[in-house]
Amino acid sequence: MRKYFILLLCALLSCPAAMAKKPKTINLSTYNIQHGQGMDGRLDFERIGRILKEAGAQVVAVQEVDSVTKRTDGRYGLREIGKVVGMKDTYAPAIDYQGGKYGIGILSKKKPLSIRRIPLPGREESRMLLVAEFRDYVVACTHLSLTDEDRLASVSIIAQEASRWGKPFFLMGDLNDEPGSPFYDELTRHFRVLSNTQQPTFPSKGPNICIDYVAVYRSQAHRVGEASSRVGTEQASDHCPLHATIQLLK
Repeated sequence: MRKYFILLLCALLSCPAAMAKKPKTINLSTYNIQHGQGMDGRLDFERIGRILKEAGAQVVAVQEVDSVTKRTDGRYGLREIGKVVGMKDTYAPAIDYQGGKYGIGILSKKKPLSIRRIPLPGREESRMLLVAEFRDYVVACTHLSLTDEDRLASVSIIAQEASRWGKPFFLMGDLNDEPGSPFYDELTRHFRVLSNTQQPTFPSKGPNICIDYVAVYRSQAHRVGEASSRVGTEQASDHCPLHATIQLLK
């Protein structure tokens, strides 16, 4: 009898279903940090770092990031935040500002395999798409224009970039528009929004609109399983941080 149970156990362990790996789970965050200034008027990169560290993100898309500007006392905020949370920083300046640069960035636990910086339309100020490739997926960070036409024009550029990759392409950032708008309708033709759009992300003090998102390019969406999101209540910026937990399927 004992020999029978041993043989049965071996058979079960050797079958494909028993040996199948569980889906990989990744934690992604996006945060417009308003150059590090909270609603209390205080410039505090360490506070933002603590928020992201507690969220446990593997990759963070960061918008409104200053590099050595006067208003940040000549400090490079993205790197300071990265040191607190234990992440590598990748920067994409969009404009010259107050003696330094202003743009977007990506923080990541692992060094990206490759980086691409792609200009996007923005008549009120230049805009950027920052793309970071990792082993199993690609993350793109952006902060889109305040102009309707420029946001719409950006969608096709971002979708074209997403089509280059044979792995899940996640778009994250402050897209400066709400669900139900012409821009959102065009965006969702190409991307599946994974974050809960019923959760407002702006302003951080009494949020009432959703303009920050986590989405995946539709051609690779079949490789994404369950996804959940939550919006932080912290007021370390004028935006709320948005955190997503996503299953990656083989």
